[in-house]
Amino acid sequence: MNIWQPEPGETLLGRAPIAFATGAAMRVKGMRWFRDTERNDIQGELPGWPEGPVYTTRSTGNAVARNTVKGAAMALGVAVLAALSSAGGNVSGSSGPDSGKDTPDDRENEVEDFPVMWAAPGTLARTLPWQLDPGRSDEKHYRTHAIITDRRLVIVGGPYHKKDDKLIEDEVLWETPRSSISRFEHRDYKDGNDVRIVFSDASWCRLSSIRRQRVTRYLVHPLDLIPLDDLTPAQRGAIDNFVATAHAPDLGTPVVTRRSPGYFRVEVPVPSELSSFFGSGSRSLVMDTDGVEVPHKDIRPEDL
Repeated sequence: MNIWQPEPGETLLGRAPIAFATGAAMRVKGMRWFRDTERNDIQGELPGWPEGPVYTTRSTGNAVARNTVKGAAMALGVAVLAALSSAGGNVSGSSGPDSGKDTPDDRENEVEDFPVMWAAPGTLARTLPWQLDPGRSDEKHYRTHAIITDRRLVIVGGPYHKKDDKLIEDEVLWETPRSSISRFEHRDYKDGNDVRIVFSDASWCRLSSIRRQRVTRYLVHPLDLIPLDDLTPAQRGAIDNFVATAHAPDLGTPVVTRRSPGYFRVEVPVPSELSSFFGSGSRSLVMDTDGVEVPHKDIRPEDL
């Protein structure tokens, strides 16, 4: 076992699986491209990258035909779900914050083309590791994770053993300080798993994670870590009570961040739940300034 650990004084905030995203619109479905700012393909220019698949966008006619077939299949699925529902089956759909949407935010880069790297020569995005590319790295045998701390974003990789996802052999593939990241943006088109990272040199990448919130929670909004010693006795008491009833075999040090006005998020890591598939595990609550847990119905998206 070789599990990545932060340096002394560095706070580990989260860890989740991550990879370059994959197109979902019919013209680009199953594809991805690496572009310069003139929209040229640059994958052959990236240092140390092995050869990978070369994609061509589908014609409009081909895409329409595929959509027609997909529409028929969806109609059949709706009919089946309706029948199950009328028979009393539980067929409720996903409605979480990362459930996705059918309308693109950026048609040029989500429907007509699908760049997952946008980088002029010499920019940071060009240094990302090739192991993030599902077209070059077999996810059945190798996984990449994003690790977020209060200082940096780290990409690690290692063998994946489906029969034992507790076996972790981390290899550091890439890292960058938080100061080099200009912003994180959710990209919700289709499955709601994608995120765009814009670096301070204007290069960017589009990544995907089945645990997107764990990746973006401490990166989308400004980080405001609250030391435990700065909390009021009521707030400390609320955390102690939460930890005592967390129902976890082991717990790490609680991480407290100030969220929307008057709310604090408390996340307690569970080291034993770390897996090569899902990443890190934790228990969390949102409390107010008096240390009272906020009811789920009152929690706002920015608090999550």
